[in-house]
Amino acid sequence: MLYIIYQEDGPDSAAKRAEHKPAHFAYLEEHEDILVLGGAMLADDGETRIGSVLILNVPSRDAAEEFSKNEPLRKAGTFKSVKITRMRRGQWNPDAAPASAEGN
Repeated sequence: MLYIIYQEDGPDSAAKRAEHKPAHFAYLEEHEDILVLGGAMLADDGETRIGSVLILNVPSRDAAEEFSKNEPLRKAGTFKSVKITRMRRGQWNPDAAPASAEGN
């Protein structure tokens, strides 16, 4: 089952993110078998971080909650809100994905 984890940054998120970034990426790598897609949410200027989104393929809501609860950025209090929602894969077109992380 797919779950989307929508996380909005809170106060002092830049400092928290900088401090816990290595642990965050290690955690994502450790769970690459369930991580479908992940990335930063950006303001319209294309640079200012405002949160992040993760899409997981896990067997249950409990599994999605457990993953999120133990994610280092969340544990550090980086986010003012975290919403976890089950989703259905509709259109799937990886060829339309940008070639770079910046969306180019």
